[in-house]
Amino acid sequence: MVTPENLSVEGGGQRGPLFERNGVPGTSSSPVDMDTAIVLLGAGVTAITHPLLYVKLLIQVGHEPLAPTVGTTMFGRKVLYLPGFFSYARHIIRVDGKTGLFRGLSPRVMSSAISTMVRSKVKQAVPVEDAEHVSNRDDLKTSFRKVVRETSHEMVVQCLSRIATHPFHVISVRCMAQFVGREVKYRGLFSCVAKIFQEEGIAGFFVGLVPHVLGEVIFLWCCNLLAHLINTYAVDDNFSQAPAVRSYTKFVMGIAVSVLTYPFMLVADLMAVNNCGLAAGLPPNSPIYKSWVHCWRHLSVQGQLFRGSSFFFRRVPVAMTTLE
Repeated sequence: MVTPENLSVEGGGQRGPLFERNGVPGTSSSPVDMDTAIVLLGAGVTAITHPLLYVKLLIQVGHEPLAPTVGTTMFGRKVLYLPGFFSYARHIIRVDGKTGLFRGLSPRVMSSAISTMVRSKVKQAVPVEDAEHVSNRDDLKTSFRKVVRETSHEMVVQCLSRIATHPFHVISVRCMAQFVGREVKYRGLFSCVAKIFQEEGIAGFFVGLVPHVLGEVIFLWCCNLLAHLINTYAVDDNFSQAPAVRSYTKFVMGIAVSVLTYPFMLVADLMAVNNCGLAAGLPPNSPIYKSWVHCWRHLSVQGQLFRGSSFFFRRVPVAMTTLE
Protein backbone atom coordinates (compact mmCIF):
# COMPACT_ATOMS: atom_id res chain seq x y z
CA MET A 1 0.00 0.00 0.00
CA VAL A 2 1.19 3.44 -0.84
CA THR A 3 2.20 5.21 2.34
CA PRO A 4 4.80 7.80 3.28
CA GLU A 5 6.89 4.97 4.71
CA ASN A 6 7.27 3.23 1.35
CA LEU A 7 7.65 6.18 -0.99
CA SER A 8 11.04 4.80 -1.96
CA VAL A 9 9.45 1.71 -3.50
CA GLU A 10 8.90 3.67 -6.68
CA GLY A 11 11.68 6.19 -6.43
CA GLY A 12 14.48 4.43 -4.62
CA GLY A 13 15.91 2.76 -7.66
CA GLN A 14 15.60 5.66 -10.09
CA ARG A 15 18.91 7.44 -9.93
CA GLY A 16 20.19 9.07 -13.03
CA PRO A 17 20.72 12.24 -15.08
CA LEU A 18 17.20 13.49 -14.33
CA PHE A 19 18.50 14.74 -11.02
CA GLU A 20 21.00 17.56 -10.57
CA ARG A 21 23.71 17.80 -7.97
CA ASN A 22 24.69 21.12 -6.43
CA GLY A 23 22.65 22.88 -9.08
CA VAL A 24 24.80 21.63 -11.97
CA PRO A 25 22.64 20.26 -14.82
CA GLY A 26 23.58 16.93 -16.25
CA THR A 27 25.39 15.76 -13.10
CA SER A 28 23.68 12.79 -11.51
CA SER A 29 23.23 12.86 -7.75
CA SER A 30 24.87 10.23 -5.61
CA PRO A 31 22.90 7.45 -3.88
CA VAL A 32 23.42 9.25 -0.57
CA ASP A 33 21.95 12.46 -1.99
CA MET A 34 18.96 10.58 -3.36
CA ASP A 35 18.35 8.74 -0.09
CA THR A 36 18.53 12.02 1.82
CA ALA A 37 16.05 13.62 -0.57
CA ILE A 38 13.68 10.68 -0.21
CA VAL A 39 13.98 10.79 3.60
CA LEU A 40 13.12 14.50 3.62
CA LEU A 41 10.27 14.00 1.18
CA GLY A 42 8.91 11.11 3.24
CA ALA A 43 9.14 13.17 6.44
CA GLY A 44 7.24 16.02 4.80
CA VAL A 45 4.48 13.80 3.45
CA THR A 46 4.26 12.02 6.81
CA ALA A 47 3.80 15.32 8.65
CA ILE A 48 1.19 16.59 6.19
CA THR A 49 -0.87 13.40 6.24
CA HIS A 50 -0.52 12.67 9.96
CA PRO A 51 -3.79 14.36 11.05
CA LEU A 52 -5.67 12.16 8.57
CA LEU A 53 -4.08 9.00 9.94
CA TYR A 54 -4.59 10.19 13.52
CA VAL A 55 -8.33 10.65 13.00
CA LYS A 56 -8.52 7.31 11.17
CA LEU A 57 -6.78 5.54 14.07
CA LEU A 58 -9.24 6.97 16.61
CA ILE A 59 -12.14 5.84 14.43
CA GLN A 60 -10.54 2.42 14.05
CA VAL A 61 -10.41 1.89 17.82
CA GLY A 62 -14.08 2.85 17.97
CA HIS A 63 -13.72 6.22 19.68
CA GLU A 64 -16.76 8.35 18.79
CA PRO A 65 -16.76 11.40 21.10
CA LEU A 66 -19.25 13.37 19.01
CA ALA A 67 -22.93 12.60 18.68
CA PRO A 68 -24.21 11.60 15.24
CA THR A 69 -26.30 14.07 13.28
CA VAL A 70 -29.52 13.48 11.38
CA GLY A 71 -29.20 13.49 7.62
CA THR A 72 -31.18 12.50 4.57
CA THR A 73 -30.13 10.08 1.83
CA MET A 74 -30.68 10.77 -1.86
CA PHE A 75 -33.83 8.67 -1.60
CA GLY A 76 -35.26 10.88 1.15
CA ARG A 77 -34.72 8.44 4.04
CA LYS A 78 -33.49 9.92 7.32
CA VAL A 79 -30.32 8.39 8.73
CA LEU A 80 -27.73 9.17 11.38
CA TYR A 81 -24.32 10.33 10.17
CA LEU A 82 -21.19 10.10 12.30
CA PRO A 83 -18.81 13.10 12.27
CA GLY A 84 -16.40 13.29 9.36
CA PHE A 85 -12.72 14.18 9.37
CA PHE A 86 -13.12 17.94 9.76
CA SER A 87 -15.57 17.66 12.65
CA TYR A 88 -13.31 15.13 14.36
CA ALA A 89 -10.22 17.27 13.79
CA ARG A 90 -11.96 20.32 15.27
CA HIS A 91 -12.82 18.24 18.34
CA ILE A 92 -9.16 17.23 18.77
CA ILE A 93 -8.10 20.87 18.46
CA ARG A 94 -10.65 21.91 21.12
CA VAL A 95 -9.24 19.28 23.51
CA ASP A 96 -5.50 19.36 22.78
CA GLY A 97 -4.94 22.46 20.63
CA LYS A 98 -3.62 22.50 17.09
CA THR A 99 -0.46 20.64 18.07
CA GLY A 100 -2.68 17.82 19.31
CA LEU A 101 -3.28 16.83 15.69
CA PHE A 102 0.35 15.71 15.54
CA ARG A 103 0.37 13.39 18.53
CA GLY A 104 2.52 10.35 17.66
CA LEU A 105 4.20 12.03 14.68
CA SER A 106 7.86 11.56 15.69
CA PRO A 107 7.76 7.72 15.67
CA ARG A 108 6.17 7.83 12.21
CA VAL A 109 8.92 10.15 10.92
CA MET A 110 11.51 7.76 12.33
CA SER A 111 9.68 4.87 10.66
CA SER A 112 9.72 6.67 7.32
CA ALA A 113 13.45 7.39 7.53
CA ILE A 114 14.37 3.85 8.59
CA SER A 115 12.15 2.40 5.87
CA THR A 116 13.98 4.45 3.24
CA MET A 117 17.40 3.34 4.50
CA VAL A 118 16.41 -0.33 4.73
CA ARG A 119 14.98 -0.32 1.21
CA SER A 120 18.09 1.34 -0.16
CA LYS A 121 20.46 -1.12 1.52
CA VAL A 122 18.41 -4.17 0.49
CA LYS A 123 18.23 -3.01 -3.12
CA GLN A 124 21.99 -2.49 -3.14
CA ALA A 125 22.61 -5.93 -1.64
CA VAL A 126 20.04 -7.74 -3.80
CA PRO A 127 19.61 -5.70 -6.98
CA VAL A 128 16.69 -6.49 -9.23
CA GLU A 129 17.31 -6.94 -12.92
CA ASP A 130 16.68 -3.93 -15.13
CA ALA A 131 13.05 -3.64 -16.14
CA GLU A 132 12.29 -4.59 -19.70
CA HIS A 133 10.28 -2.08 -21.70
CA VAL A 134 7.40 -3.77 -23.49
CA SER A 135 5.36 -2.03 -26.12
CA ASN A 136 2.89 -4.53 -27.54
CA ARG A 137 0.65 -7.37 -26.47
CA ASP A 138 3.01 -10.14 -27.56
CA ASP A 139 5.80 -8.70 -25.42
CA LEU A 140 3.44 -8.36 -22.45
CA LYS A 141 2.32 -11.98 -22.74
CA THR A 142 5.91 -13.15 -22.44
CA SER A 143 6.70 -10.87 -19.50
CA PHE A 144 4.76 -12.76 -16.80
CA ARG A 145 7.94 -14.29 -15.39
CA LYS A 146 9.50 -10.84 -15.20
CA VAL A 147 6.48 -9.54 -13.25
CA VAL A 148 6.71 -12.47 -10.83
CA ARG A 149 10.45 -11.97 -10.39
CA GLU A 150 10.15 -8.23 -9.78
CA THR A 151 7.20 -8.65 -7.43
CA SER A 152 9.10 -11.28 -5.44
CA HIS A 153 12.02 -8.89 -5.06
CA GLU A 154 9.70 -6.05 -4.06
CA MET A 155 8.01 -8.36 -1.53
CA VAL A 156 11.33 -9.13 0.15
CA VAL A 157 12.14 -5.43 0.36
CA GLN A 158 8.70 -4.63 1.75
CA CYS A 159 8.78 -7.39 4.38
CA LEU A 160 12.24 -6.43 5.66
CA SER A 161 11.21 -2.79 5.76
CA ARG A 162 8.02 -3.60 7.69
CA ILE A 163 9.89 -5.73 10.24
CA ALA A 164 12.42 -2.95 10.81
CA THR A 165 9.82 -0.20 11.19
CA HIS A 166 6.97 -2.00 12.94
CA PRO A 167 8.18 -1.15 16.47
CA PHE A 168 7.85 2.54 15.61
CA HIS A 169 4.40 1.88 14.18
CA VAL A 170 3.36 0.30 17.49
CA ILE A 171 4.72 3.27 19.45
CA SER A 172 2.97 5.78 17.19
CA VAL A 173 -0.38 3.96 17.38
CA ARG A 174 -0.24 3.79 21.17
CA CYS A 175 0.70 7.47 21.47
CA MET A 176 -2.31 8.41 19.37
CA ALA A 177 -4.66 5.99 21.13
CA GLN A 178 -3.96 7.72 24.46
CA PHE A 179 -6.39 10.41 23.36
CA VAL A 180 -9.27 8.05 24.19
CA GLY A 181 -8.48 7.68 27.89
CA ARG A 182 -6.40 10.86 28.29
CA GLU A 183 -3.42 8.80 29.47
CA VAL A 184 0.20 9.94 29.48
CA LYS A 185 1.77 6.49 29.59
CA TYR A 186 3.55 6.81 26.24
CA ARG A 187 5.32 10.12 25.76
CA GLY A 188 8.90 10.45 24.48
CA LEU A 189 10.29 7.97 21.97
CA PHE A 190 12.94 6.53 24.30
CA SER A 191 10.59 6.31 27.27
CA CYS A 192 8.10 4.45 25.05
CA VAL A 193 10.77 1.93 24.07
CA ALA A 194 11.70 1.40 27.71
CA LYS A 195 8.06 1.08 28.80
CA ILE A 196 7.17 -1.51 26.14
CA PHE A 197 10.33 -3.54 26.75
CA GLN A 198 9.77 -3.50 30.50
CA GLU A 199 6.13 -4.61 30.32
CA GLU A 200 6.02 -6.86 27.24
CA GLY A 201 9.57 -7.66 26.23
CA ILE A 202 10.74 -7.78 22.62
CA ALA A 203 7.42 -9.30 21.52
CA GLY A 204 5.65 -6.08 22.49
CA PHE A 205 7.30 -4.24 19.62
CA PHE A 206 5.88 -6.66 17.05
CA VAL A 207 2.24 -7.04 18.05
CA GLY A 208 0.11 -6.86 14.93
CA LEU A 209 3.05 -7.54 12.64
CA VAL A 210 1.60 -10.67 11.01
CA PRO A 211 -1.64 -9.11 9.66
CA HIS A 212 0.29 -6.02 8.61
CA VAL A 213 2.78 -8.05 6.56
CA LEU A 214 0.06 -10.31 5.15
CA GLY A 215 -1.97 -7.32 4.03
CA GLU A 216 1.00 -5.69 2.30
CA VAL A 217 2.10 -8.91 0.59
CA ILE A 218 -1.42 -9.63 -0.68
CA PHE A 219 -1.74 -6.03 -1.84
CA LEU A 220 1.57 -6.19 -3.68
CA TRP A 221 0.85 -9.42 -5.56
CA CYS A 222 -2.75 -8.58 -6.41
CA CYS A 223 -1.88 -5.10 -7.59
CA ASN A 224 1.03 -6.17 -9.81
CA LEU A 225 -0.62 -9.26 -11.27
CA LEU A 226 -3.95 -7.57 -11.95
CA ALA A 227 -2.21 -4.63 -13.60
CA HIS A 228 -0.21 -7.05 -15.76
CA LEU A 229 -3.29 -9.03 -16.81
CA ILE A 230 -5.27 -5.88 -17.64
CA ASN A 231 -2.41 -4.41 -19.63
CA THR A 232 -1.98 -7.68 -21.47
CA TYR A 233 -5.53 -8.71 -22.30
CA ALA A 234 -7.81 -5.71 -21.74
CA VAL A 235 -5.91 -2.85 -23.37
CA ASP A 236 -6.04 -3.00 -27.15
CA ASP A 237 -2.76 -2.25 -28.95
CA ASN A 238 -4.72 -0.50 -31.70
CA PHE A 239 -5.96 2.07 -29.21
CA SER A 240 -3.91 5.24 -29.67
CA GLN A 241 -3.73 5.94 -25.92
CA ALA A 242 -2.77 2.38 -24.95
CA PRO A 243 0.68 3.31 -23.54
CA ALA A 244 -0.85 6.07 -21.40
CA VAL A 245 -3.60 3.77 -20.12
CA ARG A 246 -1.06 1.08 -19.23
CA SER A 247 1.07 3.58 -17.30
CA TYR A 248 -1.87 4.33 -14.97
CA THR A 249 -3.21 0.80 -14.59
CA LYS A 250 -1.07 -0.09 -11.60
CA PHE A 251 -2.04 3.11 -9.79
CA VAL A 252 -5.74 2.43 -10.28
CA MET A 253 -5.34 -1.21 -9.24
CA GLY A 254 -3.52 -0.03 -6.13
CA ILE A 255 -6.53 2.03 -5.06
CA ALA A 256 -8.94 -0.84 -5.70
CA VAL A 257 -6.85 -3.52 -4.00
CA SER A 258 -6.10 -1.30 -0.98
CA VAL A 259 -9.84 -1.28 -0.23
CA LEU A 260 -9.93 -5.08 -0.20
CA THR A 261 -6.84 -5.41 2.03
CA TYR A 262 -7.91 -2.69 4.47
CA PRO A 263 -9.15 -5.19 7.11
CA PHE A 264 -5.57 -6.42 7.56
CA MET A 265 -4.42 -2.90 8.39
CA LEU A 266 -7.35 -2.41 10.77
CA VAL A 267 -6.60 -5.63 12.64
CA ALA A 268 -2.90 -4.75 12.84
CA ASP A 269 -3.66 -1.35 14.40
CA LEU A 270 -6.15 -2.81 16.87
CA MET A 271 -3.69 -5.49 17.96
CA ALA A 272 -1.03 -2.82 18.53
CA VAL A 273 -3.33 -1.18 21.11
CA ASN A 274 -5.10 -4.23 22.51
CA ASN A 275 -4.46 -5.01 26.19
CA CYS A 276 -1.49 -2.64 26.48
CA GLY A 277 -2.86 -0.76 29.49
CA LEU A 278 -4.64 1.98 27.55
CA ALA A 279 -8.38 2.54 27.76
CA ALA A 280 -8.64 2.26 23.97
CA GLY A 281 -7.51 -1.36 24.12
CA LEU A 282 -9.43 -2.54 27.16
CA PRO A 283 -13.11 -3.23 27.97
CA PRO A 284 -15.56 -1.60 27.60
CA ASN A 285 -13.94 0.17 24.65
CA SER A 286 -12.50 -3.01 23.19
CA PRO A 287 -12.52 -6.74 23.96
CA ILE A 288 -9.22 -8.37 24.82
CA TYR A 289 -8.24 -10.42 21.79
CA LYS A 290 -6.32 -13.68 22.09
CA SER A 291 -4.80 -13.31 18.62
CA TRP A 292 -5.19 -11.33 15.44
CA VAL A 293 -7.41 -14.09 14.05
CA HIS A 294 -9.70 -13.68 17.08
CA CYS A 295 -9.78 -9.93 16.40
CA TRP A 296 -10.63 -10.52 12.74
CA ARG A 297 -13.47 -12.90 13.58
CA HIS A 298 -14.93 -10.51 16.14
CA LEU A 299 -14.88 -7.59 13.71
CA SER A 300 -16.38 -9.78 10.99
CA VAL A 301 -19.29 -10.83 13.22
CA GLN A 302 -19.89 -7.19 14.16
CA GLY A 303 -19.71 -6.08 10.52
CA GLN A 304 -16.82 -3.74 11.40
CA LEU A 305 -13.98 -5.02 9.18
CA PHE A 306 -13.96 -1.72 7.29
CA ARG A 307 -14.33 0.58 10.29
CA GLY A 308 -12.34 3.75 9.69
CA SER A 309 -11.91 3.20 5.95
CA SER A 310 -13.96 6.32 5.19
CA PHE A 311 -13.43 9.84 6.50
CA PHE A 312 -16.63 11.35 5.13
CA PHE A 313 -20.31 10.43 5.09
CA ARG A 314 -19.89 7.87 7.86
CA ARG A 315 -23.30 6.48 8.61
CA VAL A 316 -24.46 4.72 11.76
CA PRO A 317 -24.64 1.04 10.72
CA VAL A 318 -27.87 0.31 12.56
CA ALA A 319 -31.07 1.70 11.04
CA MET A 320 -32.83 4.09 13.40
CA THR A 321 -36.56 3.59 12.89
CA THR A 322 -37.36 6.35 15.37
CA LEU A 323 -36.14 8.89 12.84
CA GLU A 324 -38.89 8.03 10.36
